[in-house]
Amino acid sequence: MSFNTFGRIFRFTTWGESHGPSIGVVIDGCPPGILLRAEDIQPALDARKPGTSKFVTQRKELDAVKILSGVFEDDRTDGPRTTGAPISLEIENLDQRSKDYADIRDKYRPGHADFTYDAKYGLRDYRGGGRSSARETACRVAAGVVAEKALAHVFGSAVSIKACLVQMGPHEIDRARFSWMEVEKNPFWCPDAVAAKEWETHLEAARRAGSSMGAVIEVVASGVPAGLGAPIYGKLDADIASAMMSINAAKAVEIGAGMEAAALSGEENADEIRMKDGRPHFLSNQAGGILGGISTGQDIVARFAVKPTSSILTPRKTITRSGEETDIATKGRHDPCVGIRGVPVGAAMMALVLADHALLHRGQCG
Repeated sequence: MSFNTFGRIFRFTTWGESHGPSIGVVIDGCPPGILLRAEDIQPALDARKPGTSKFVTQRKELDAVKILSGVFEDDRTDGPRTTGAPISLEIENLDQRSKDYADIRDKYRPGHADFTYDAKYGLRDYRGGGRSSARETACRVAAGVVAEKALAHVFGSAVSIKACLVQMGPHEIDRARFSWMEVEKNPFWCPDAVAAKEWETHLEAARRAGSSMGAVIEVVASGVPAGLGAPIYGKLDADIASAMMSINAAKAVEIGAGMEAAALSGEENADEIRMKDGRPHFLSNQAGGILGGISTGQDIVARFAVKPTSSILTPRKTITRSGEETDIATKGRHDPCVGIRGVPVGAAMMALVLADHALLHRGQCG
């Protein structure tokens, strides 16, 4: 299986399967001299891991990360620091229940990658999907922490990256009630306290019915300087879109106004500029912080939509590997809304893209 690597200078390669002994990531191109400890990475993994509420899969994984290579510590350092060599991180799988998938080993789950994996490779890991499982995203979250540290190392100050859930199913937040302070106060990473309470009712009903719901995740990067990205084939927004679309279940990506830009007039869409405190100041941000593929210095705003979890208890029509028509109901432990655990994954992918572009920019422009 090819294409397990993302990035050009700051590159990461994930490995492992959902029901294998462990999963992990190798990060290449990280600058040397960055303080990096397992305890720096763990909080991000804890935010993504399963079993944190009744609204996510009840698979119980510690997601304890081990740093296997790429750091060095002696009495001249204040802790383990990156050496510039590849950084290898490992996370053990401790709570696999492969028996949950025995009934579907020869059936294709509608909405899953079962059929396409079989069509491409001639075999598939039916135990949770193998490489197609969202379990792989734990590796991205771990790599994202290293990327944020690399950003701080390059720019001398931390770039702030935040993410939240702004829609669950057809139910959107009220932007007038948007507050980042609310995001960690509810199980949905929702910035609207009223919407979060309403979502509990909607998702609980879907969960009890054995169904699922989709979601929209918004990721905002603040403090990114102007100049990251390159015209034509190195556009920052193109790489962000690619990163978000690589996340399991993602079906659409928007930058800034996104699809709504088609309904705006030229006057409404153009982000006017004035001077403020001796620096360019944009009066709006329809472009989402990127023009011509290059960052403007404004907040970079991206949103991606994820489809409803395909593993549901409601029987669906399908076929077997041998072409027989049948029905299927997916048992086991699954997220009723995969978008919830996708929030820290989206933030990680934003960090990974920005770290790569920061090093590309430094390499070309100094």
